[in-house]
Amino acid sequence: MTTTQETGDDILATAAKWCDDGRKVGLATVIATWGSSPRPVGSQLVVDGEGRFEGSVSGGCIEGAVIESAIKVIANDQPKILEFGVSDEQAWEIGLACGGTVRVYVENFASPIKRDLLNRLNADRAKRCPVALVTDTSSGEHWFVYQDNATSNTPSSDEVIAAARTALATDRSTIHDAAGTSYFIQVHNPPLRLFIIGAVHITQALAHMGSLAGYAVTVIDPRRAFTEAKRFPGRDIYSEWPDDALTAAMPDRRSAVVTLSHDPKIDDPALETVLRSDVFYIGSLGSNRTHRKRLARLHEKGFTESETDRIHGPVGLDIGAKSPTEIAISIMAEITQARRTGS
Repeated sequence: MTTTQETGDDILATAAKWCDDGRKVGLATVIATWGSSPRPVGSQLVVDGEGRFEGSVSGGCIEGAVIESAIKVIANDQPKILEFGVSDEQAWEIGLACGGTVRVYVENFASPIKRDLLNRLNADRAKRCPVALVTDTSSGEHWFVYQDNATSNTPSSDEVIAAARTALATDRSTIHDAAGTSYFIQVHNPPLRLFIIGAVHITQALAHMGSLAGYAVTVIDPRRAFTEAKRFPGRDIYSEWPDDALTAAMPDRRSAVVTLSHDPKIDDPALETVLRSDVFYIGSLGSNRTHRKRLARLHEKGFTESETDRIHGPVGLDIGAKSPTEIAISIMAEITQARRTGS
């Protein structure tokens, strides 16, 4: 048996491929944890009928038992909840300070219905469509719940639908108990994205911080001398005009945009492109005086005050930041505040 580390999204793609290849497939998902846990809720592992697997639900300490159970679940087509205690000694071996408890839901995904479910889920993810997969952990039935009013095979309880939408909004998979039934709500939100306009010194620090915070970071600057790959290792860099690059990228409600070039010829086209979009955060570098001039230019272009009020300018929380790194910290903090509190 071999394994590789993959993201949850990769696991679902692997499960779909294995189904298409005619392999019998089981899926194990972490549905709850207590104490210290090596893998977060929603982590997954896919197993075939021969015991081959991809992914991880614990970092290694319970995988063997989960794989054995998954093979049995594949054979009898009965979902099962497994609960494991991770001892302090085991936890230390895999880099945790103390032990905890992990609950894992194992189900058979070899049936045509489950294969169709995987295909639909993967199609939604490919379209960057936020969706919550609701699972009745007793029967193994599944439902899709979206941010709008759309659902599929709606579960009987409106309470469950509301809980699923809350989970989508908070980006947190969870268990919800309703009317004596336990439902696992697994959130499949598209990745957060951070678009930084202007490949300046602050950008180097902000790109790193954004990546650590879980954002897919894109740096955009038409000045090719600024966008050398060695200045932003591992980042997506575009030497295009911001309006062209952003139009192609289609920022959405899980996107933040920060303009840092301090050049209106570069920053303004970016702002004009996203001010009427669904992005959850827009920030622009510059003093109060610079920001007033920026707003005047945008109003001359036909943008309303309610639209330009979306711009956080001067960018970043007021923490007295001076150095490029401190300014980047203040920006990342403000982006986090906007995402978590809607402010």
